[in-house]
Amino acid sequence: MKELHLIDACEEQHFQNMSLLHALGWRAAYQDSIPADYMAREITNNRWVPVFRQNYQEGRYHGLLLYAGDVPLCCATYGPARVDQSAGDTICDFSSPDLVDWGELISLYSHPDDWGQGYGSAVMEEVLHRLNTADYPGCFLYVLRENVRARRFYEKHGFAWDGHSLNVKLAPNIVLTDLRYRRLF
Repeated sequence: MKELHLIDACEEQHFQNMSLLHALGWRAAYQDSIPADYMAREITNNRWVPVFRQNYQEGRYHGLLLYAGDVPLCCATYGPARVDQSAGDTICDFSSPDLVDWGELISLYSHPDDWGQGYGSAVMEEVLHRLNTADYPGCFLYVLRENVRARRFYEKHGFAWDGHSLNVKLAPNIVLTDLRYRRLF
């Protein structure tokens, strides 16, 4: 088996790999919650490449990839709390001004073929270590209520729903609910 290694996303191929993992994760996790025509139209393999590229260029949010050799297995995006972000390149406004001093796990996706192999936990632990080392008091994230598997994963890592939620309007007839989970360091 090839050795696992973490890479900070800083090259175009990294951004493409992260976007592909996001798309594959969305398609697998939400196949019963989001209509297939929306998925085919909106959740493309390269959908998030410009966002990851911009994150890197601005240096505010960081991408992290876990590889086995040159095969991407899992990725995350993390950084300071998004407190001034309005819906633009994202699906909705994820602003959390009440947690302005906190770190945020913006995304975490593993290849669906590798779910349950511990890759998500390895990346999660590294992100939490980095945020803790950067002196954030805790970490929070948003997870769709419909993603029961992910919610259990985050709870296993010490996160709990803090009572805050927001509607995610994907289309006029597709509204999901994001729950905010958090944990202290």
